[in-house]
Amino acid sequence: MSESAERKSILDVVGIQKLLPHRPPFLLVDRVVEFEAHRRLVALKGVTMNEPFFQGHFPAQPVMPGVLILEALAQAAALLATMSLQPDEVKDKITYLMGIDGARFRRPVVPGDRLELEVEVTKQKGAVWKQTGVARVDGQVVAEAEFMAMLADRER
Repeated sequence: MSESAERKSILDVVGIQKLLPHRPPFLLVDRVVEFEAHRRLVALKGVTMNEPFFQGHFPAQPVMPGVLILEALAQAAALLATMSLQPDEVKDKITYLMGIDGARFRRPVVPGDRLELEVEVTKQKGAVWKQTGVARVDGQVVAEAEFMAMLADRER
């Protein structure tokens, strides 16, 4: 069992759903295990054969689509930004992805893998956050990218 599998949750999936608008099957973060406001967050995603995308990607040799690995990292980045807010600000904000740069994929992610999603803030100016993200399985990098997102007011 990896070190990340033994870490205690800081935020479970119920808490995550209070901060992110995503819902299954598009919610791609199961729990947050490390958090430093305005700096860094580590989250986990268990990849199971029950994921709906495996029906078509690819039935004979299931592989998690790279764009969904990036989406999981983007959701972790949104959690870092949102969790860094003051508690009374959270309910009025939503994070919108503005850009992804330098995306690289190192190896396939398959059923049974546990994605460790690590994001770090590289720059924050007002509502705009720039972050780097690295996804790992068993300590090996499977994907990485830079993300830019904006915290915006929720429409009422």
